[in-house]
Amino acid sequence: MPPVVPGRMTHDHEGELVVFLIGMRINRPWRPDLWLPVFGAMPKMLAELARDPESGLLGSRLLVGAGGPTLVQYWSSTEKLYAYASQPDAEHRPAWTAFNRRARSAPGAVGIWHETYLVERAESMYVGTPPMGLAAATSSVPVGPRSERARQRLGRAEDEAAAA
Repeated sequence: MPPVVPGRMTHDHEGELVVFLIGMRINRPWRPDLWLPVFGAMPKMLAELARDPESGLLGSRLLVGAGGPTLVQYWSSTEKLYAYASQPDAEHRPAWTAFNRRARSAPGAVGIWHETYLVERAESMYVGTPPMGLAAATSSVPVGPRSERARQRLGRAEDEAAAA
């Protein structure tokens, strides 16, 4: 486990940033034969992506909540995200095929969803935590005099000054 950083930190990233949320909803918990393979497919994909620094995956974080597991992924571009999703020899293709086969044989037993966000600006703050989320996926830097407030970190202060 990474050590806790006691100070105020933020992330630092230049260039395109994509946040991809993907999750599953277990609609029939008594049918692990239908939903467990769906859940088990994601670690294989993440391991494959981690082995390839050029894949475009910057980092990820698993969240578990009432609706089911959700994986937050940070990507360097939509092109790389879509390229991985459509790559015929990658782990994603057989997982998608298997999901569709199960969905036809037991409609509604397990659901999957995703949302893709192209981020124009992002602001973050981490106090007393190890690098996590966006800071772990990109880089973690101390909050400085020009990034003291959320508005400054988001870049709005510069916009307001330019507009004045």
